[in-house]
Amino acid sequence: MENLIKLRRGLDIRIEGCPDSSLNAPTVSYRKYAVKPTDFYGMQPKLKVQASDRVLAGDALFFDKNHPQITVSSPVSGTVDEIVYGERRALLEIRISADEKLEYKQFGALAQADFTPEKIKEKLLASGLWAFIRQRPYDLPADSDTTPRDIFISAFDTAPFAPDMDMVVHGQEEFFQTGVTALSRLTQGKVYIGVHRSKTASAAFTQCRDAVVVPFDGPHPCGNVGVQIHHIKPINKGERVWYVHPQDVIVMGRLFAKGIYDATKIVALAGGQVIKTGYHKIVSGLNLDYLLRENLKEGESRVISGNILTGTRVAANGYLGAFDSLISVIPEGDRYRFMGWLTPGLNTFSYSHTFWSWLFRSRQYRMDTNRNGDTRAFVLTGQYEKVLPMDIYPMQLLKACLAKDIEKMEALGIYEVSPEDFALCEYIDASKIEIQEIIRQGLELVRKEVG
Repeated sequence: MENLIKLRRGLDIRIEGCPDSSLNAPTVSYRKYAVKPTDFYGMQPKLKVQASDRVLAGDALFFDKNHPQITVSSPVSGTVDEIVYGERRALLEIRISADEKLEYKQFGALAQADFTPEKIKEKLLASGLWAFIRQRPYDLPADSDTTPRDIFISAFDTAPFAPDMDMVVHGQEEFFQTGVTALSRLTQGKVYIGVHRSKTASAAFTQCRDAVVVPFDGPHPCGNVGVQIHHIKPINKGERVWYVHPQDVIVMGRLFAKGIYDATKIVALAGGQVIKTGYHKIVSGLNLDYLLRENLKEGESRVISGNILTGTRVAANGYLGAFDSLISVIPEGDRYRFMGWLTPGLNTFSYSHTFWSWLFRSRQYRMDTNRNGDTRAFVLTGQYEKVLPMDIYPMQLLKACLAKDIEKMEALGIYEVSPEDFALCEYIDASKIEIQEIIRQGLELVRKEVG
């Protein structure tokens, strides 16, 4: 294990509703699932199925028009119920009615003795799992025709309500190791696994073979893979690195060990509006109504697939995102606070010390979606640097993105960042600017102009 990397900048948001440690068993048969092409940013999806088609778990549903070898597969077997389109015929969802007992397409197991880059790529591409390997810069599905400098896995998450990765990997240690070994064959560099110094206890992470384990300590966002890449081995212009979520590494391990695409995962259900929080063992793409029905408190709720800083708003009967391991539910911010910031605010979380609540450092708060103001002048405050533990100038980078100045964006570190790295900046921003969207637009501009 390499030397500890201790980060001091960041912010842990103390919010009530963290998931308890219980693993809840399903009370009904889960039958409704969907795959959302919008989850796979950068892909131009083209359908391979139509409504009423029969699919097996592992059958391709769509492929990338620009890279036809990269497909996304069905997580379940059953019948394609509906294909949902948005504006300009944008493909939004492929809804599937699942069989009571899933049937899997057979891809054939691959022994570790036979692991070669060619065979590993062949399995991942055929099963649709290649789309779950993402690259930086740009946060796109990895290019199967390139070799990454290194591969990164963050084995802990520091975002609000984040699931405990030790619980996620429990009982799946062998599959995780198999997945890491396979990934290590795809790079001439190293596989790096970021662990938390005190919170990561599973030997699957801390004693993983074929990888370099790097311990971290500090507040959010030290669990972000982008922050870890920056402190372990930063990205330079022209370099490509890949990263994979631990749950997807486990699914890849099952593919090589069992020869099937088994998209079973552990997700956390949390938030101030949830009656019974906890963990659920499900299949990717589940309809959230199964977990939320009769499990929400009174009042209007905001349901988020993912965490409250970077997740996607969905309906209560919407579907879990392909890359998400968390369902967050918090109250809607449809109220006004009497006298606003003039009140003592003892029950209001305060980063800027506007309210006296900052004195109570262990208290958890019931937060809603209220923005507490509208968009204001974009001025220099010096606050972003306090929550972004990267050696870049965030304000200057944001203004370079707004000005579409590619040379300045490159000089200021655009290749190292992604929108999620700026989520805390957006949270504390007094100007109420859509910072993550600005970074996304900047990355997209650089990708189109520079490649």
